[in-house]
Amino acid sequence: MVIELAPAFTLGDAREAGLRKDQVYDLLNRGEIERVGRGAFVRPDEIDPLHATLAAASAVQPTATLCLTSALVHHELSDAIPFATDIALPRGTRHPAGFTHVAWHSFDATTFELGREHADAGSGLQVAIYSPERTIIDAFRLVHQEGSDVAHEALRRWLRRRGTSPARLLKMADSFPKARPRLRLALEALL
Repeated sequence: MVIELAPAFTLGDAREAGLRKDQVYDLLNRGEIERVGRGAFVRPDEIDPLHATLAAASAVQPTATLCLTSALVHHELSDAIPFATDIALPRGTRHPAGFTHVAWHSFDATTFELGREHADAGSGLQVAIYSPERTIIDAFRLVHQEGSDVAHEALRRWLRRRGTSPARLLKMADSFPKARPRLRLALEALL
């Protein structure tokens, strides 16, 4: 019965697949699926546990995108162990309810798609994650939330990688006028 369900799905998706609500809760009680948020479920055998929360959030809200510290950790630009998964949605979008250990962020809709990439969460399910460059820009843009040490360490690690382009980073930062001066100063100090 669970075979027809996507690796991350909503109660509405289960109904469309022909399951009644009581059947979904039977699967939940048997441990074949896990509830991540209100009406949002994952099939733990089909999904990377590191992306389960993001995958479930994406099932409810397809624009859900991993951001800030969680994205820095994903890109190996930080050793932090975030208490909550940082997920961005376009400003004005309602945050899904019932998700524990999620820090919801609202990003400007005009720049929301910049640097948005996709990664496999398991079984071919694609989830959105901001690129290393966009995540560094956001760390500098939101330095009052993330801390300057987090932003500077991420930039240092990124610069050590082969194939990085400070010019490309600054070009993307043009879309974020408040972050660009801080980022430019940090680059000048590190280069």
